[in-house]
Amino acid sequence: MDQSIEHKTDFKDRLINFYNHNKVKIFKLIIFLITCFAVIVFLKYNHERKNILVAENYIKAGVYLTSNKIENAKNIYKEIVLSKNKFYSILALNKLIEKELISDNNEILNYFDILENIKSNKDQKDLIILKKALYMIKNSEVENGKKLLKGLVNKNSKFIIIAQDLLKK
Repeated sequence: MDQSIEHKTDFKDRLINFYNHNKVKIFKLIIFLITCFAVIVFLKYNHERKNILVAENYIKAGVYLTSNKIENAKNIYKEIVLSKNKFYSILALNKLIEKELISDNNEILNYFDILENIKSNKDQKDLIILKKALYMIKNSEVENGKKLLKGLVNKNSKFIIIAQDLLKK
């Protein structure tokens, strides 16, 4: 029993001694960890706030579109595409194409390039490439569209069946 008490006091003495010799390092470590935590929380909050802002802009552009304020809607959709939001940028480009808000093919293709460079999963990138190929084929750039479809087939994409069907036509 004496050994147990002696062992506990010995451990306690070593712990106190360690603390006394490393006070500054321990406080620096605690401050560093708190700062890292605060930065992570701030960045996450900022990202969520930007995402909400883009979502609100997407809705606002839809309202402008339905109230025939085409130019305002077009500008907001362009802004959303340029924001490189993983979800809303794709939707905004779809609206620009679907409603024929932009007549310049090169501008649309530039927006497709922007979306291809967004950090997203393989399936989303392949879907963007498929949509780009369809857009190119529709706008008389058949050879370039077919090249993109062949690339999807060669990559063994999830959209391989669709790409093969389109290449047969």
